[in-house]
Amino acid sequence: MAVRVAIKLGGGLISDKSSMKKFNPDAVERVVDTIFTISELGVSIILVHGAGSFGHLLAKKWKIADGMKTEISKSQREAVEKIRSDMRELNGLIIEKFEERGLSCIGHPPSEWATGTGAQFMGDISVFEREVGEQIPVTFGDVVETDDEREFGILSGDDLMFRLSTELEVTHSIFLIGDAEGVMSGPPSEDGSKLITHLGSETEMEGAHNADIDVTGGIRLKIDRAREIAKEVDEVWIIDGRKPNRILEILTSGQTKGTKILRG
Repeated sequence: MAVRVAIKLGGGLISDKSSMKKFNPDAVERVVDTIFTISELGVSIILVHGAGSFGHLLAKKWKIADGMKTEISKSQREAVEKIRSDMRELNGLIIEKFEERGLSCIGHPPSEWATGTGAQFMGDISVFEREVGEQIPVTFGDVVETDDEREFGILSGDDLMFRLSTELEVTHSIFLIGDAEGVMSGPPSEDGSKLITHLGSETEMEGAHNADIDVTGGIRLKIDRAREIAKEVDEVWIIDGRKPNRILEILTSGQTKGTKILRG
């Protein structure tokens, strides 16, 4: 089977989640350099990125993940349009960095093709099944319409990774995070927190996310989706996106520093 890799650039890697719309160009450029290298090896690539400070802060303020609230519906709808606009701006900034390196990309905002939230969201993902040498498809966590009373909700990049990885014959599914070497035994900032190098379905961990910022489940959702992906994909990893050369190590040797998600 040809090598096809789905890569998720976490919101905390590509932006400062605590500051409104603060892009991290240096982190993205390092990732781009590595992806350029693997593209030269003939790897087919699918990219997903998180929202970071371009989406989470407004979404948290207006409770967008919970759907429409009658008493603040006007403000929520305005926030939805603002978040969608900001996410397209972030997507454009990321694609610009790839094109500066000579890699042609095309953005696919979920609000234009997806409906519903969670891993079983509706939407045709066949557009992401590109051949080597074609434009790299890029999508992202976004506010999408729902077909119920909520009217709208947040489709996480982790849920996008699930469907893209399990339905498009992906050989490697790699999540890049911005604050740790991989999945840790406790919050990364705590003394004594250690890297979990292999994570199975029974592995116990404390895991936490910043509820003041994250609106789609943080590391817990990422692990849940990665475990589901690992039922069908052999190489599923959560690694430090600040050291993107580890993607290349996974593809060439099958080993690197990070957390490998085990099947079952």
